[in-house]
Amino acid sequence: MASFINNRILHVDLSTQRLWIEEPEDAFYRKYGGGSAMGLYYLLKELPPHTEPLSPQNILAMFTALPTGLPIHGQSRLDICTKSPLSGGIGDSQAGGFFPAALKTAGFDGIVVRGSSKTPVYLYLHDGEAELRPAEQLWGKSTGETEEILQAELGSTKIEVLAIGPAGENLVRLAAIMNMHARANGRTGVGAVMGSKKLKAVVVAGSKKISATDAKAFTALARQGAHDLDDNPDVKDLQVNGTAGVVPFQHSIGSLPTFNYTHGQFEAFEQISGETMTATILTARETCFACAVRCKRAVEAEFEEQGVLPTYGGPEYETLGTLGSYCGISDLKAIALGNQMCNKYGLDTIGTGATIAFAMECFEHGLITEKDTDGISLKFGNASAMIAMIEKIAHRQGFGNLLAEGSQRAAAKIGKGSEAYLVTVKGTEAPAHMPQAKRSLGLIYAVNPFGADHQSSEHDPMYEEGAGELYLKRLALLGLTEPQPVYEMTDEKVRFAYWTEVFYSAMDTLCLCQFVWGPAWSLYGPTELVAMLQAATGWNFSLAEVIEIGMRRLNMMRAFNLREGFTREQDVLPIKFSKPLEGTGPTAGMALDPVALEHFKDIYYSLAGWDVATGNPTAKRLAELGLDWVTIN
Repeated sequence: MASFINNRILHVDLSTQRLWIEEPEDAFYRKYGGGSAMGLYYLLKELPPHTEPLSPQNILAMFTALPTGLPIHGQSRLDICTKSPLSGGIGDSQAGGFFPAALKTAGFDGIVVRGSSKTPVYLYLHDGEAELRPAEQLWGKSTGETEEILQAELGSTKIEVLAIGPAGENLVRLAAIMNMHARANGRTGVGAVMGSKKLKAVVVAGSKKISATDAKAFTALARQGAHDLDDNPDVKDLQVNGTAGVVPFQHSIGSLPTFNYTHGQFEAFEQISGETMTATILTARETCFACAVRCKRAVEAEFEEQGVLPTYGGPEYETLGTLGSYCGISDLKAIALGNQMCNKYGLDTIGTGATIAFAMECFEHGLITEKDTDGISLKFGNASAMIAMIEKIAHRQGFGNLLAEGSQRAAAKIGKGSEAYLVTVKGTEAPAHMPQAKRSLGLIYAVNPFGADHQSSEHDPMYEEGAGELYLKRLALLGLTEPQPVYEMTDEKVRFAYWTEVFYSAMDTLCLCQFVWGPAWSLYGPTELVAMLQAATGWNFSLAEVIEIGMRRLNMMRAFNLREGFTREQDVLPIKFSKPLEGTGPTAGMALDPVALEHFKDIYYSLAGWDVATGNPTAKRLAELGLDWVTIN
């Protein structure tokens, strides 16, 4: 047995309160890597097709991966996968922090949760032991309050807590699962699934040492990353300004969604930029376990006599977009408060902000009025309305009860043509990167198994004319050697989208931070990723094997969706994306062509080895990846 993994997976049946430990062999870890591929293994094996996502029968799988907990940058991430209450297909979400590494040191590599408890409980893992404990005292509490109570109850501030807030308890389909108050497994409604199981929190504490097989080579690689950080301008800006540092660039290329994806530029972009945050409300640069990048923000401010505390971190770029420019809001302090409320109540900021922006556009067009919205004027630019609506969504109060279902379900209830204002794919709200500016991203938004996602492939500027030398040198390792024209979608960009998606898929299942281990602009590249895995495990990993891990995960996800009745008909973009953008800037007047998308989907499916007519994996392709056990009929 290896020292970099525990070879121990905890299984929990909340309906019967039974816990047991599985001890897989190393071969299982090498084949699946960890993360969502390992979680999908249990979903595909045990979850019957067409299971209701919020029923006790759904499975919630939480996994670390091979390098998690080792002393190197960008490895402390946790993947959570389940059947999504937003899409009815696969749900997948990643988050960083200290919890993932602590789960490893507590003696476990992952947790598979089934059933539903009759009363609230929390799961306590410590030095190889696991137990369920009552959590009635935690129910209704915020994520911060939950951690404080558990620290007092367990007599330690060294514990790491993964918890839902009131939003998860109330089965809000936009609910997140939080750790460190500000690290969110935020997408695809995973928090609602945890709430449906009445599992309030998972608490971990342990002292087991996780060590690399070749400690000398591993340490050298970690030192190399720390040394190279200052020479990589993209990563250095993450350290200085966080992800918020990309606001001006996104604005400059017409990729900053504004007024619910109606414009590509926001006139007040400087007021919500990372530079402004750094100069005004930033109090600290925080990090994840063993990472020198320190891209997380902590801020302090006040909006309408409500304090914003460093405890709940600070807004990421996506949050500045969804709670800011999407809603036409330029008050950074209001956005910071909205971010705090989402983290406190356990809400995905992307889904929440985009859903509020959708409602604002409906309001602006008269599809809903103050009679519907509890007297709140949901106009673009109304920061007070945004704050009030977050409160209502988290607690399912009034109009917030409808928005708590997510924008796609809300549109079905509102009717009156409101679907024209949706920015959803497979029920999941689109993030703050516009496919009108980044054309290959539009394809990925469409075909991604769990809906529109900005972290499932590399973005177009990395492979367009004028791209940096580092980007092109690394992408060449994936066979990508022909940079493409700006703002155009081409057959070659399909290749770029597919092969970087496969690489990102590998990073997700290996639970690696894409800011550190990505294929183009990040701190390390593909060569270093392979070297890190070799040093960590002592196994003769190759880039081809990493690519295969990524392919295996993608095929497992598509196979899961196939069983739920998904075909290429679900791989579509919202109507709004085919309407010319308004406003000014380089993307004004641009629109995506739905007919052209079908052509590019054909190429994508062929590259993946899938059936072009359905967009789904074939039995032959699954067998080639060692997935012949997966049932797709």
